[in-house]
Amino acid sequence: MSKPTNAKIPRREASPADMTRAALVRAALKLFGRQGFDGTSTREIAAEARANIGSIAYHFGGKEGLRNAAADYIVDTIQTIAGQAIGNLQEPSDSKTGGSEMGDPEAARAQLFTALERMVAFIVATPEAGEIVQFVLRELSHPTAALDRIYDGVFEPTHRRLCLIWEQATGEAAESEATRLTVFTLIGQVVYFRIGREAVMRRMGWRAIGDAEATKIAAAVTDNLGAILARRDLGSASFNRPEGS
Repeated sequence: MSKPTNAKIPRREASPADMTRAALVRAALKLFGRQGFDGTSTREIAAEARANIGSIAYHFGGKEGLRNAAADYIVDTIQTIAGQAIGNLQEPSDSKTGGSEMGDPEAARAQLFTALERMVAFIVATPEAGEIVQFVLRELSHPTAALDRIYDGVFEPTHRRLCLIWEQATGEAAESEATRLTVFTLIGQVVYFRIGREAVMRRMGWRAIGDAEATKIAAAVTDNLGAILARRDLGSASFNRPEGS
């Protein structure tokens, strides 16, 4: 009887076609975000990717298909990053019907803090996030099918998952209006430091926003989360206080 081997299955190296496809997607993400879809030519994209202009039609069927591929790249990237902090976004949940199984509140609160820290580390400090945010802002201003892909793949499931964690942390219903708005404020304060990057650097006297600055931003953002949670706890304690105490 032969013994099982411990040999690892070799990873398939990216083929030249795969590399060209990836380069075109990254070039499109960058240029569509910077110049807009209509303001960017396929020739510019091919030049940025150092690829033959005909490869756009070959791999994506045209410029529109390339925009959708850029949207899918955003979905894959953010799903990976979000999954590290708040779990697989594509896992089914019965919360859509209004019910969720309550977990450990302290663990849920720790997960919220971790999620915000990871959000800051990626959105605020990484150059790639700048290209993603620019692309998404363009789509939010002039929605296309690409925004549908991003919303369905990232926005809705990430927000829904954070709402579930908020419910576990506070006892407030995940799909209540108050919870959904609160989660939007948590995400929004992080995103501002990317879209308002230039204003932040000028006001703070920073030449750049790197790891050190991102750490300071994360501290401010998580302090805000701590204050919100403390206010919830105080309100709950006051509500439950016996008369005459």
